[in-house]
Amino acid sequence: MFAPLQYEFFVRGLIVATLVGGLCGLIGVYIVLRRMSYIGHGLSHAIFGGAVTSYVLSINFFVGASLWGFISALLINLTTKKRGINADAAIGIVTTASFALGVALISKFKSFTRSFDAALFGNILGITETDLIAIIVVTIIAIVLIFVGYKYLLFTTFESEVAGLYGVPTAWVDSAFALLLAAIIVVSLQVLGVTMLAAAIVIPPVTAQLLTNNFHKMLIFSVIIGSFCGLGGLYMSFYIDVSSGASVVLFSAAVFVFFLSFTTLRRKVVMTGFKQDKHRSGQGHEIH
Repeated sequence: MFAPLQYEFFVRGLIVATLVGGLCGLIGVYIVLRRMSYIGHGLSHAIFGGAVTSYVLSINFFVGASLWGFISALLINLTTKKRGINADAAIGIVTTASFALGVALISKFKSFTRSFDAALFGNILGITETDLIAIIVVTIIAIVLIFVGYKYLLFTTFESEVAGLYGVPTAWVDSAFALLLAAIIVVSLQVLGVTMLAAAIVIPPVTAQLLTNNFHKMLIFSVIIGSFCGLGGLYMSFYIDVSSGASVVLFSAAVFVFFLSFTTLRRKVVMTGFKQDKHRSGQGHEIH
């Protein structure tokens, strides 16, 4: 268990995977409760196009990709609300166009020296000190924003239309949420990759939802589950020699199946006990 800790890259990756898992679990609660699960998948693909464009234009990766993701999220939101187009259709149009742009640019510029395999599938070996700093900064920003705007986010998550009537600046809240989501996706790409990111955002909160109906507890459980899956998935990646993104998602899926089985079995036991008590109670009345 402790053997991989002798490698500096693994220790750095372990910190990053744990933070990224917690971040995905944190933002994932709002994504799932807003019924926007597909947007995590869509924005990760859109940001891939932004990452390639940033590289071509020699723009800082984090700035360019985050800005691209932010604009994509706003465009999806605007298209959905103003034009009456279904959210899944808007996500499909915006994100596939962005992803296609990224693929087109890679095809066009044959002299590409940078490999985007890590962005697609995740590669913990590619984690740098800059990536670590970026993830720590985004983690701090996410905690501060969610703590400060907790009530606003809660209101807009459950009662978006009503929130506006009570003076909640829904446009600003949605914009801040979109920017935060884009930033989290960007810093998570190196660990999880475009193809695996959506699952890492959705699985922890859905697993937490199996354990509680309380929003506050769900938020805490989701962060803990996400961090645990990031840590466990990275160990799994090291020992079975597969991409970090795939191993984190597979580990997360295993955790979900475990808790699904556990809660289902517990419910059956409770129901069986209830029926037996009811049956005994009925027999007691008959005797009397």
